[in-house]
Amino acid sequence: MSLGDSAIMLRRNYKHTVRNPVSVFNGVLLPVIIMLMFVYMLGDAFSVGVDYVDYATPGLILLAVCYGLGSTATAVNADMTKGIINRFKVMDVSRGAVLTGHVAASMFTNLVAVAAIIGTAFALGFRPAADFAQWLGVLGVIVLLSFAATWLTVALGLAAKSPESAGMAAVPLVMLPFFSSAIVPADKMGPGVRQFAEYQPFTPIIETMRGLFAGTPHTGDTVTAIAWCVGIALVGYLWAIRTFNKRA
Repeated sequence: MSLGDSAIMLRRNYKHTVRNPVSVFNGVLLPVIIMLMFVYMLGDAFSVGVDYVDYATPGLILLAVCYGLGSTATAVNADMTKGIINRFKVMDVSRGAVLTGHVAASMFTNLVAVAAIIGTAFALGFRPAADFAQWLGVLGVIVLLSFAATWLTVALGLAAKSPESAGMAAVPLVMLPFFSSAIVPADKMGPGVRQFAEYQPFTPIIETMRGLFAGTPHTGDTVTAIAWCVGIALVGYLWAIRTFNKRA
């Protein structure tokens, strides 16, 4: 796989994203609106033991990563169903570069969205106690989460029958953060939902970032979060490559 081909695919996908106002809104602006709604409008309704903006920011960072995934799944499926792959074959473009281009473009959009969330959080009073090393840890978790979620989304997009169904396939990833500790602590939830929130993959990822921001990282949450991210990335990558080779 040529790095030059991957760079070309990244530039292509980035241009497509910028030219699509719906993708920009869903991927960058919508998470900021949700943060303003939960923190500025509803924050006083939640009792979490700390300033609500400090509690909610890690969960809303994860939400920002997830909200742009629908566009990625749709774009990947459109490449498969509209004959673009055949054109790339004629042009002697590496087939693997098509997927890595989508992954890189999605991760870049995610990082922009996360930067917007963190900037908004500071404007709302977010004051983390993290030192430089812990900020690097937060960045590492975000990159690993984005990498894993994007590869899984690419696999879902490739497996879908149409671009419309591909967008719907990513909906569970968008909804899953609401059934985690992103908005309220899991122990405040009802039976059944509480257990699901405690053991689903997003909760340890959120708690890892929450601990790093507070300056008190928890080793157990960190190990679990990394294990989930690596596992999801591996499943998504292998599934995506297998489906792509079969369909292409």
